[in-house]
Amino acid sequence: MAKTHTRYVCQECGRVTASYMGKCPQCGSFNSMVEEVIHDEPVSKGGTVRGLTGRSAPRSIGDISSDAEDRIHLPIGEFARVLGGGIVPGSIVLVGGDPGIGKSTLLAQMAMEMAATQRVLYVSGEESERQIKMRAVRLNGQKELPKNLLLVTETNLETIFNHIHEVKPDLLIVDSIQTVYLSNMDSSAGSVSQVRECASQLRELAKTSNISVFVIGHVTKEGTIAGPRVLEHIVDTVLYLEGDRFQVYRLLRSVKNRFGPTSEVGVFEMREGGLEEVTNPSEAFLAERMINAAGSAIAVTMEGTRPILVEIQGLTSPTQFGNARRTANGVDFNRLLLITAVLTRRMGLKLSEQDVFVNVVGGLQI
Repeated sequence: MAKTHTRYVCQECGRVTASYMGKCPQCGSFNSMVEEVIHDEPVSKGGTVRGLTGRSAPRSIGDISSDAEDRIHLPIGEFARVLGGGIVPGSIVLVGGDPGIGKSTLLAQMAMEMAATQRVLYVSGEESERQIKMRAVRLNGQKELPKNLLLVTETNLETIFNHIHEVKPDLLIVDSIQTVYLSNMDSSAGSVSQVRECASQLRELAKTSNISVFVIGHVTKEGTIAGPRVLEHIVDTVLYLEGDRFQVYRLLRSVKNRFGPTSEVGVFEMREGGLEEVTNPSEAFLAERMINAAGSAIAVTMEGTRPILVEIQGLTSPTQFGNARRTANGVDFNRLLLITAVLTRRMGLKLSEQDVFVNVVGGLQI
């Protein structure tokens, strides 16, 4: 008979403790410990061993076929740039970003573009099929919706696998990893154990069936992917969709890529018809700049493999308080403090009595 015991798992960092703690000793988060009931199954001698395949055998590296290295063409050029030139068959990609930044919109556009040549299954745990179609109609304009794009609203991972075996898609999109769950686990969807196990099974699916899997992930208030840190180690590529919600520009940034360069950036503009590529970001960021305006300067920043020209605005104002304020938007706060200290020390500017404001136009982070 299986034995059961209780443990408490931090939903921020995955720390496991035997008793409840109001503050996690590892990450310092408050009220993040969630109770989980663990069933210890008896070990059987004839039991199967979990792995990517049912059986494995060592082979010479020269005997292994390399046909899978051919990438699948992605019509969205900026997206393909960030991935390293296209979609690698059998890869699993994690896309994260703030709520409302455009993650679902970007992957819906990619699904419709890829459905012209591939069979695509879009699994949503957050929206109904009717809501997804409404977005697809808005993004597709007057064009006919692709027949190879299949939609399903489901959160049970076992049921999703049944749909995959029936449909046999070439591309799978899951929105989002925090909503799917395994029924044989007692913890709720979005918990550390559920996110870890669901991601592991999706990885096994991608590697064994050669299906490319795209997974949307929520982020915490600190800007990191919600769930265990091991989630980013499980997947092959980690992408972040960044930008100011009140600005029209979005940046798709690669922070991990096993099949291409990291730190590559794709630039998009949010419009009524969805996210449109910005092939010349420098022109877009400098389009509204006033010539010879006071407090405005042009800086060159390297984003991935291409330089981008951006406008940086600076303003000082006499402080009304005892301590002067330093406000940075798009620039690292510590860098602003360093520049302020250098100007005060070397240039003789009395910035200790001035509030300093620095802004990067377009919502870009440099």
